[in-house]
Amino acid sequence: MQIKGSIAIVTGAASGLGAATAETLANAGARIVAFDLNAEGAKATAKKFGGAGYGVDVSNAESVEHAISDVVKNIGIPSILVNCAGIVHGERIVGREGPAGLDAFSKVITVNLIGTFNMMRVTANAMSRNAPSASGERGVIINTASIAAFEGQIGQAAYAASKGGVASLTLPAARELARHGIRVASIAPGLFGTPMLMGLPDEVQESLAANTPFPKRLGDPFEYGRLAMHICENEMINGETIRIDGAVRLEPK
Repeated sequence: MQIKGSIAIVTGAASGLGAATAETLANAGARIVAFDLNAEGAKATAKKFGGAGYGVDVSNAESVEHAISDVVKNIGIPSILVNCAGIVHGERIVGREGPAGLDAFSKVITVNLIGTFNMMRVTANAMSRNAPSASGERGVIINTASIAAFEGQIGQAAYAASKGGVASLTLPAARELARHGIRVASIAPGLFGTPMLMGLPDEVQESLAANTPFPKRLGDPFEYGRLAMHICENEMINGETIRIDGAVRLEPK
């Protein structure tokens, strides 16, 4: 995929991995369309690069369908989608107060997994109308899994299940969308310096970084963004979930 001149939709673009990815792709020449539940944050990210920002609830069919329709009508058909929107929730399946709340589990699955699929289904439909490149490529979709998909910790049942679903979705989606010339890959980040982790006490951050074999630090969101850029550019990356974690493996707790 040639990034320069392509329209790239990035979800969760108001901060963290999404904001860094939007900036990385913009610097490579993409026209950025920033989606986030935080509409003002999405618009602020997009404004930096002369793009467009939308307030979008990725878990809501109508919200996504309306936003993609508006993008196609007023900006053009996207060639790149990077799904970074997500939430985290920690709760034991059986805690001191009894069983885990089902609503909280359902919300994490709805945002992280169903939201990813929702964005993928609507955007892929639009991408299928792109003129193919010389090789037949029409688009690339990059989803965000997590190393928790493979080594979920105690209290991470909802988050691990949601990200495991994203990882499992990658290959069948890539196989199905191949007929349209659309590639699908996922990135499974480890411990990254996103607002969620950077809000923890310094000693907790240091402890997390110390458990990473090398480099002994939290990941930089721009390292995620550069990997996303490489996936866009490397046509042979398809149907795979790629870990980016400094060789860390999560302990039970």
